Amino acid sequence: MREIVFIIPPMSLSPDHSTNARQTFDLQLEKLAYGGDALGRLPDSRAVFVPFGLPGERVRVRLVEEKKNFVRGEIVELLEPSPHRIAPKCKHFGECGGCHYQHLSYEQQLQAKTNILIDQLQRIGKIENPPVQPMLACPNPWNYRNHVQFHLTEEGKLGYISPLSAGEREGVRTITECHLPEPSINDLWPQLEFEPGTDIERVSLRLGMDDDLMLVLESDSPEPPEVKIEAGVLVVHVYEGDAVVLAGSDHILMRVLGRDFKVSATSFFQVNTVMAGKMVKYLTTKLPISPSITLLDVYCGVGLFSAFLAPQCGRVIGIESSESACKDFAFNLDEFDNVELYEGEAEAVIPHLEAHPDIVLIDPPRAGLDKAVVDGLLKLSPRLVAYVSCDPSTLARDAARLIKGGYRLKDVTPLDMFPQTYHIESISIFER
Repeated sequence: MREIVFIIPPMSLSPDHSTNARQTFDLQLEKLAYGGDALGRLPDSRAVFVPFGLPGERVRVRLVEEKKNFVRGEIVELLEPSPHRIAPKCKHFGECGGCHYQHLSYEQQLQAKTNILIDQLQRIGKIENPPVQPMLACPNPWNYRNHVQFHLTEEGKLGYISPLSAGEREGVRTITECHLPEPSINDLWPQLEFEPGTDIERVSLRLGMDDDLMLVLESDSPEPPEVKIEAGVLVVHVYEGDAVVLAGSDHILMRVLGRDFKVSATSFFQVNTVMAGKMVKYLTTKLPISPSITLLDVYCGVGLFSAFLAPQCGRVIGIESSESACKDFAFNLDEFDNVELYEGEAEAVIPHLEAHPDIVLIDPPRAGLDKAVVDGLLKLSPRLVAYVSCDPSTLARDAARLIKGGYRLKDVTPLDMFPQTYHIESISIFER
């Protein structure tokens, strides 16, 4: 029998804890909630959210924070472990905040995320039987990230902001290993050294095609830091959104399904290249594209989806607020005569569009859609809306708005873009 070692990380009491904080309770954990915690109930029926617990486990929990309708706790003793609990791969699991499900097999992670997505659509979206399909698994649930972001300790060591501490520098936990970045990133980051007390706020590493590496240094000072790094690594300093090249170029090339994309230092791109390809394949096969179709691509970024859909559409209209992403989009789709781009916030652009799109593709940030965007979409009245979401709670909220506006949720397909974490990517199809 494989020995299971459960590491219980220390947790700090919230400043607004009540006199009942530090009390301990023995309870049964019921299910995993969105956010990575397991859900249980106190004797007074209040929900208690417990990090690193699993459904079915009996645990002794110490309260660390109390709110009006729920509490948060930490496991002080695992009384009856779940048969699905496994030993985490990383020694920092439970402390660095990067992973939430390393103690759960990958197959169980997929099922848990699917269940959470269904629960969010039912509870928040009030959708009785959401048409959620089985989750598309990631072929490599380890070492899949092409982009990783670190913070620095006061000593200049790389780490992640721990959920166990408040504040930025005070909450950064130094790490010596991480099993999420792609191997080339993992080969480089342990070699990076910074002076103590540096004004660098964040250190990012991106991996492009042909193992090209970009180091992005974000700081609150206009003066670029001095950097000594091996030849061949691109280095960019970012201050207030402006990028200054210190070595090499201001962009890398990302390859998805055989197509190259220019991605600048401050532009967003999907962090899982393999799963980005699966998303593209899903959309190109699922959407009823034809030469008579006008497609509106909202939050289009550097043009990942538009580039693959444009050859099949009569017209593609992109909307993007990021200046660097707009420049990348223009470069990446320069070959197409049927593509146009509007730079601006979606809520500002959509009300002034004169086009009448047949299909709207939306890929918003985690906060979901601004109400003005939903109202604008309902006014445009496309016959189909494809919603790419990275947050099931805001998806559920927006789904309810679209359904109220006359749309039917036809299909929801989750894709595991972020193995070992609670994050859930999905694509939902709404029909008018």
